[in-house]
Amino acid sequence: MPQPKTVRDYIRTIVDFPHEGILFRDVTTLFADPRGFRIAIDQMLHPYAGQPIDRVAGLEARGFILGGAIAHQLSVGFVPIRKKGKLPGAVISEEYHLEYGEAVVEIHHDAIEAGERVLLVDDLLATGGTAAAGIRLIERLGGEISGCAFIVDLPDLGGHARLDAMGMEVHTLCAYEGA
Repeated sequence: MPQPKTVRDYIRTIVDFPHEGILFRDVTTLFADPRGFRIAIDQMLHPYAGQPIDRVAGLEARGFILGGAIAHQLSVGFVPIRKKGKLPGAVISEEYHLEYGEAVVEIHHDAIEAGERVLLVDDLLATGGTAAAGIRLIERLGGEISGCAFIVDLPDLGGHARLDAMGMEVHTLCAYEGA
């Protein structure tokens, strides 16, 4: 059997998860394969090689896996952006809208110093709501966004365009049409 060649080859699609009509792009198969995981990390890092980056921020939860590996490769610190109530100590919060309702993400109030350059990472860019909230948190702490890196882009859901409109540099490894 030939070895997959691209990141997309390692991602499986689960039909009707978590709801009927949804095609879930499952990156756990990518994470489980050492070659696939290495390809993804290397490709996510590539556009930022040689750029000064002080921190990597990962969005809960798969962004933690990617962010930790990328921060390690860059020899910089990692900052988690978590769902409300998951971080101990003093935090700042940012509310954002979901398709049905609202959610809140938080970051430690001292996680980023003013002027630090931050790379924001997550596995998937859909509507961009979580990423936009993470960007706002980082900027409220005085951080500067160096870029936003994702494995999967679902361009039909508008997240890429949303982050572009915020003036963000967005890097994705593959895209899937439709939801």
